Amino acid sequence: MSDTTNSTAAVSAAAIRLWLQKSAEVLAEKRAYLTELDSPIGDADHGNNMDRGFKAVVATLSDKEDVGAVLKAVAMTLISKVGGASGPLYGTFFLDAGKPFAGKAELEPADLVTMFEDGIAGVKKRGRAEPGMKTMLDAQIPAAEALKAAVAEGKSAAEALKAAADAAEEGMKATIPMQAQRGRASYLGERSIDHQDPGATSSYLIIRALADAVAETSQ
Repeated sequence: MSDTTNSTAAVSAAAIRLWLQKSAEVLAEKRAYLTELDSPIGDADHGNNMDRGFKAVVATLSDKEDVGAVLKAVAMTLISKVGGASGPLYGTFFLDAGKPFAGKAELEPADLVTMFEDGIAGVKKRGRAEPGMKTMLDAQIPAAEALKAAVAEGKSAAEALKAAADAAEEGMKATIPMQAQRGRASYLGERSIDHQDPGATSSYLIIRALADAVAETSQ
């Protein structure tokens, strides 16, 4: 049986800032790998763009105890610093994810579900994509569904986010046999099959970084 004694423990603004720092670290570490994934089906710039964007995010972080303000600042930085489609899409995710939490210093587990669902809704609207089209949503949506189920079971934020990250990893891997239907890769038709989607991969890395940050700050 899962330990749910911390099921109501909130996620602090400090944990959110740690998440962004961890995201920047892992995206820098995996920059070449993301570029390698992007080379056959994209512009071969996804790794560089994400690394540059999150380095800029970390450089602009402050000690604000306002989750909504932190996420809005992330969004504006990514939109201005990340090239291609990734900047607007990731920027939209963070912008819409943070809107309900302006002025809040902490997020309850249920708030994390709202954060994911609102961010995903923004990405779907902006990118006009749905699950199965070989995009970042193929990692984000399974993560949100697993997170919601775990929170409904009364699991802690750390446990629920671990489940979300595990689901995102499976969603990322599931993009390999898909044929791309959005973005530059869609022009390749069947040639886009057998390639893991770079956007789904960077989304997984960011979600795993959130799980790690919350686990670390919950100890």
